Amino acid sequence: MGITGSIVVYVIIWWIVFFSVLPIGIKHSEKPFNNNLEGIDPGAPKNPNILKKFLYTTLITTVIFAGIYYIVVNDHFNLREFIK
Repeated sequence: MGITGSIVVYVIIWWIVFFSVLPIGIKHSEKPFNNNLEGIDPGAPKNPNILKKFLYTTLITTVIFAGIYYIVVNDHFNLREFIK
């Protein structure tokens, strides 16, 4: 696996994991919905903890990518052999 392919695989895995981790722990504002909100979205999370989720996503992605990289580099999964 070349450097470009590795980067592409890592980024794709990172985004998939990020969108999976994003809704975890979201709590909405406890204010009741009024028609006069004055710039507050009732569906917005109180504290999304984005930095924590970036770090968790990076750690999870690194573990998943290390497993995929190991499998590909050691020829446990080689599509060229299946085609022949």
